[in-house]
Amino acid sequence: MGYAMAASACFGCGKVFMYNPHRVPSFPDPKTMQKEPVCKECMELVNRRRVEIGVKPHPIHPDAYEPIKEEDL
Repeated sequence: MGYAMAASACFGCGKVFMYNPHRVPSFPDPKTMQKEPVCKECMELVNRRRVEIGVKPHPIHPDAYEPIKEEDL
């Protein structure tokens, strides 16, 4: 049994990061409507701003930025 992670650029800041492809928060690109992953730092920033203006934060799964079991891919 092994583990795996996906890696790509963050939709928010462009930094390359690693994540669980089934759990990472993602948002549709307005140009392509394809879901794009968002890094933990950007999600935390957005959620702080949402709370400041009285809006519920986006959920972040506890395993969003952790490896996934190979057989769960």
